[in-house]
Amino acid sequence: MAENNTAHPSFARWWRQVLFVPLMHSKWLTAAAKARLTAKVTSAERGHRGEVFLIIENHLPIQQAYHMGCRERAIDLFSEYRVWDTEENTGVLIYFNICEHSLEIVADRGISAHVSPTVWRAMCDKAVAGIANQKTEESLLELLDEVGQVLRQYYHLEHDPAGNELSDTVVYLK
Repeated sequence: MAENNTAHPSFARWWRQVLFVPLMHSKWLTAAAKARLTAKVTSAERGHRGEVFLIIENHLPIQQAYHMGCRERAIDLFSEYRVWDTEENTGVLIYFNICEHSLEIVADRGISAHVSPTVWRAMCDKAVAGIANQKTEESLLELLDEVGQVLRQYYHLEHDPAGNELSDTVVYLK
């Protein structure tokens, strides 16, 4: 969530991606866990006009890992999955990179006008601390709740509209 979105070239980051073994680190992400996370995205979207989108990725693309950090990757995915393309510019991408133990939140300009980057960073840091304590799913579920609460503060609705602009299904990039 730093202001400077450019990662410094890093052989260490590149090697972490190359040596990462998904089977050893992604066991927690079962079909049931994905279903619970998807249900929590749906729940986090109730009561406001915002859209929440969760992407979990094993590691950065190897060919880009030397030059690209998790923040840059999250911004690229924000664009690729068109999270920015909501009617009121209230899309929020939550990006979790398993290899880097990194969480990033990218919020569209509609919500960024109200919520400071330090608020998003604090939420990510809290979740990362839980992940470090082997509570990955629980930490992501709590983070989704918190994002929903922030969106309700600024884009509250008395009655939820029928539409859903972005899929609630968790995207898992292997």
